[in-house]
Amino acid sequence: MATLVRSAQFPTLFDQFFGGPAIVRYQKPVAQVPAVNVKEDETGYHLQLAAPGLKKESFVLSLEQNKLTISVKPEEQTDSQTENYTRKEFGVAAFERSFRLPKNVNTEAISATYTDGILSMTLPKVPVQEPVVKQIAIG
Repeated sequence: MATLVRSAQFPTLFDQFFGGPAIVRYQKPVAQVPAVNVKEDETGYHLQLAAPGLKKESFVLSLEQNKLTISVKPEEQTDSQTENYTRKEFGVAAFERSFRLPKNVNTEAISATYTDGILSMTLPKVPVQEPVVKQIAIG
């Protein structure tokens, strides 16, 4: 049977010099902020956030002073929900992403869906008003 050895949290100068798979093997996974794609077309902006393994109820979407905030605060697991893992490398971590919206976004018509691990948001643009040309009669 192999002996489990606790590794240091901080790599040593020796580890940095020789680098490689040994360092990766013993480092803890780092929580990451989900990746986002933003696309613009003539009708608006389309935002996609990759967040697999969540429920749509986990998301909190808020808009304050033209700043869109997407956050997730996962449920706390009680002892009855946890299992005796030998190794656990993935899970749901809390995160928050904020975006300053352009002035041409219609904030009253923003919509969102969550399907197959992707949060999709549509941020429609305010219709552009054509300037009205008024003829003035000379009297």
